[in-house]
Amino acid sequence: MKSTPENRNYFIVGNSRSGTTMMMRILGQHSAIHAINEPHFFETMWAPKDQDVLLKKTAAAGLLLKLFTVQRKGFFAPKNAGDFQEEIETLLQTVPDHNRTRLVLFQTFLQYEALQNSKTTPCEKTPQNVFYLKELLTFFPEAKIINMVRDPRSVLLSQKKKWKRKFLGGTFLTWREMLRLMINYHPLTIGRLWNSSVSAGHAYRQHPSILHLRFEDLLETPEVTVKEVATFLGVDYENRMLHIPYAGSSLEADRKSTKGIRTARADSWKGKLSATEIFFCQLVCRKHMKIWGYATVKVSPNPIRVLWNLIIFPIKIVLAFFVNIKRMRSIFDALQRRLAKS
Repeated sequence: MKSTPENRNYFIVGNSRSGTTMMMRILGQHSAIHAINEPHFFETMWAPKDQDVLLKKTAAAGLLLKLFTVQRKGFFAPKNAGDFQEEIETLLQTVPDHNRTRLVLFQTFLQYEALQNSKTTPCEKTPQNVFYLKELLTFFPEAKIINMVRDPRSVLLSQKKKWKRKFLGGTFLTWREMLRLMINYHPLTIGRLWNSSVSAGHAYRQHPSILHLRFEDLLETPEVTVKEVATFLGVDYENRMLHIPYAGSSLEADRKSTKGIRTARADSWKGKLSATEIFFCQLVCRKHMKIWGYATVKVSPNPIRVLWNLIIFPIKIVLAFFVNIKRMRSIFDALQRRLAKS
């Protein structure tokens, strides 16, 4: 009987809208694994400058408040002073003053949440952590990481429609966040980010602690793929891992009472993206599409739409910078990680 080692962590990374949430739900069904949903620790709560900085008790409590709030109430919930005070005090007592760094507190929080839910191993899912693989492997040497990859055209469609999640079951989405998502969308931007994330993962293609997984393979052969994931993680496969709710799609309303893995979404982009969007996506992503086995298709983009997209691209970039700047602890480090890969 396999068991998960103490103090081990699992991480799910990959480009946004690449099946990371589905994988988190699958693993969260396991009797030993507890799902931690997008705390965005790296980037919003940690930057390289913080690595060895010791926090005073007040600052440490503030960090734990953010982590508890995001996990228990959601990413967009207000961080109210006094919430989770007893649990925060309990955790702080377990971390000596000389070891009270952001990373230690994060690790302590992950393990605590798993134990509070009668699980042995936390599984943290934040897609953007694909840009922090070096940090994950360094700071969590016993960790196992699953890197999800998906056809960039499907990612493009999902990102295009993501703002509609509020009306499909994602009631947590605020109007401000919906606006941010609409501003962020541009086929060149999404294609460039897909390239960056896939390239970041590809740099660790042979690392034994990372499993690289195509979302389409999960949809096509769910049981075989999940068994492969369980073997990689060192846990027993459990049938209930496949019984997850239909939720999280940018294209369909949630059906949480329906369980299973939807298999009809692999080519969801066909007939739903314009020729111009497909053209830009394939133009930017062609190299890595070939590496991952995604065949390009012939399209005839509308020249006027091509020109319009090129004209508005710099405007979109500037707007995106301003609507995202407050989400990053170090905006320049975050940008460098994305722009350094291609």
